[in-house]
Amino acid sequence: MKAKDEIIKSLKLQQEQFGDDLYTRLKIPKFEDKRSIPSGTGEPGGLSLSQRAQQAGRTGASSFSQGSYQPQKQHAALKAHDAEGTGKAYQPGSPEYPTQEVIDSAVSLDDLESKINHCLKCPLGASRKNFVFGEGNPNARVMLIGEGPGADEDAKGRPFVGRAGQLLTDILKAINFSREEVYIANIVKCRPPGNRTPFDSEIAECRPYLQKQIELIKPDFILCLGGTAVQALLERKGTLGNFRNKVFNIHGAQMMATFHPAALLRNPNWKHDTWADVQAFRKLYDEKYPN
Repeated sequence: MKAKDEIIKSLKLQQEQFGDDLYTRLKIPKFEDKRSIPSGTGEPGGLSLSQRAQQAGRTGASSFSQGSYQPQKQHAALKAHDAEGTGKAYQPGSPEYPTQEVIDSAVSLDDLESKINHCLKCPLGASRKNFVFGEGNPNARVMLIGEGPGADEDAKGRPFVGRAGQLLTDILKAINFSREEVYIANIVKCRPPGNRTPFDSEIAECRPYLQKQIELIKPDFILCLGGTAVQALLERKGTLGNFRNKVFNIHGAQMMATFHPAALLRNPNWKHDTWADVQAFRKLYDEKYPN
């Protein structure tokens, strides 16, 4: 395909997803200063970019493992829930109860998945059809992190394969990324019943798994999809609007946040703000890796 045809195809895709706002090399947000984040949850109704364009600060890597979300302490055995809803004891270090030592011993993503995909540390494991580990380029420069698997993802064992997944694929294409070159994962690896928001305790049990994934992949950039993802990674409460249009440093990666694709399916009016977010994210990438 000629370069002209590629440009036309890209512009048509951008227009289809985001209207007539063209992709431009926007000025990226600055790092915010360290300030408290007001409590609150939910997707914002759409503040102006000027309201969100505050200088942003650095969040150190240590915040990933220290903060308000704390996994339960290990006991002699874990009382886990099986598929029948009854309790069963599993010894720490068993396939159903991976310890931090087991997680730390993983030398690759495949190795990590094999060590944790039988996890029953929280009740989500009892109702899942499949453990949704994540997929993509194991050496990706860009990592996308969502909330948790939905029904389609639970059925197929892959992240973002339903309608929201197709929209995510289109958004990536619109800013010149493919799914094959990025890595996609979720905060929790098992589907919450009814697609509810994961509980803090469930997020805490899955956190070491995601932390190890990030450690193994070593992405330069992370895009959080939705408020749950960015709150879990930063361990700070707030609405999505508190975190958008800011750049955070976490585990050696520069991180930004935008709306979850599922939220865009519920409210297409948020696509305009999402387009601004992903353009800024692409600009951040282009500054490090210019064409």
